[in-house]
Amino acid sequence: MPEAIGVSGLRVRRGGRVVVDDVSFTAPFGGVLAVLGPNGAGKSSLLKALAGVVPFEGDIRLSGRRARGLRADERARLAAYVPQQSELRSPLTVASVVAQGRYAHHIGRVRAASADEDAVARALRLTDTAPLASRSFPALSHGERQRVLLARAIATEARILLLDEPTSALDVGHALRLYALLRRLAADGYCVVVVLHPLAEALDWTDAAVLMDRGRIRQQGETRDVIRPGAVESIYDVRLVPGGALGFRLPIDPDALGGGAPS
Repeated sequence: MPEAIGVSGLRVRRGGRVVVDDVSFTAPFGGVLAVLGPNGAGKSSLLKALAGVVPFEGDIRLSGRRARGLRADERARLAAYVPQQSELRSPLTVASVVAQGRYAHHIGRVRAASADEDAVARALRLTDTAPLASRSFPALSHGERQRVLLARAIATEARILLLDEPTSALDVGHALRLYALLRRLAADGYCVVVVLHPLAEALDWTDAAVLMDRGRIRQQGETRDVIRPGAVESIYDVRLVPGGALGFRLPIDPDALGGGAPS
């Protein structure tokens, strides 16, 4: 698969402190990459650097283009970011929030309204948020907001999706449906980078992983090779217990949920 993200010598400073230090990795289109590590490892700061939310040193390439040379609208059409939570407080409807994902397509050009409507409708359908379309965004639960923010990212039509702990406020059913959606998007050629805490979920749903600690990558590769005794046990100060957690699965074929695979 072609390279979606290329990172070399990345460093991020927050409040005068280095929180991401000399990080290098690549991620292809057509896969889901997990960013793992304990609290304070630098995972969210790494994702924000990829999204252009925080300043960085080093080099980031998105779809082969240097991030430093991109205008904001160009970057938005390449990569879409889903934060842990939204600061949006205006009483916009869910449909209006998702439609914000179309702004980058209107800068310096005319865009057919039908294309925007189709993109918004598709995003609402895929994230199971169409029933919420007329509701006020601030009135939603945190879990519902997370699904709406993902819908906004999908509406951008960016092929790189950056998600920061997207399942942290979701019940088990919606979490499984979200993971199934991310897998379908990857199968359709997206690059999905997702910050996760549950290692079992990373094993079940992601292709590759980077394991961070204190701002650096300690292990990277296929997820099943990263989540092994050794680095995981030393970084988290735990013992891995195979089969030691509850398991869940969707009751039917996940492709039958949410209207099928994206087109």
